[in-house]
Amino acid sequence: MKIWTSEHIFHHPWETVTKAAMQKYPNPMNPSVFGVDVLDRNVDTQGRLHSKRLLSTEWGLPSIVRSIIGIARTCTYIQEHSVVDPKKKTLELQSTNITFTNLVSVDEKLTYKPHPEDPHKTILTQEAIITVKGVSLSSYLEGVMASSISTNAGKGREAMEWVIRRLNAEIEEMASTARGTIRTPMAAAVVDK
Repeated sequence: MKIWTSEHIFHHPWETVTKAAMQKYPNPMNPSVFGVDVLDRNVDTQGRLHSKRLLSTEWGLPSIVRSIIGIARTCTYIQEHSVVDPKKKTLELQSTNITFTNLVSVDEKLTYKPHPEDPHKTILTQEAIITVKGVSLSSYLEGVMASSISTNAGKGREAMEWVIRRLNAEIEEMASTARGTIRTPMAAAVVDK
């Protein structure tokens, strides 16, 4: 078993980061995630939003790892459960692979909270527990997978920034439209007649 942890500070308020986290896929930084299906979504009696999603991914396992564990197919499914607590201002997201669980299990937990000293920032803490079972060199493989998770976490943070920029651009476009400062091609055609 290998445990990987990380902490990152986003220079955006918790509400913004939470919106981006819920809309993270698809994105150009993580093309390996090619499908997201919402299985269930509900609000509990405490006002927390629970979401269960199924992520379809193409695991980019190195060829040496695929040959050691004896798999050629790398399409995997990940079950994700998230809880957004607007009162406590937390987003907890837990995911686990549901494909290849007899060989490899990756349990990941992400927690987003407002920075305790600056409400305009958000702290992300990540933890992944990697377990490779029933094959030789399991410790080596767990290390390789932890390195891959670390690389993908960096891409995930880039993706979050990309989503935040996209959301901010959409908000600005709507605000400009509401102010009447953007002339759409159809509006321009009517005005120019």
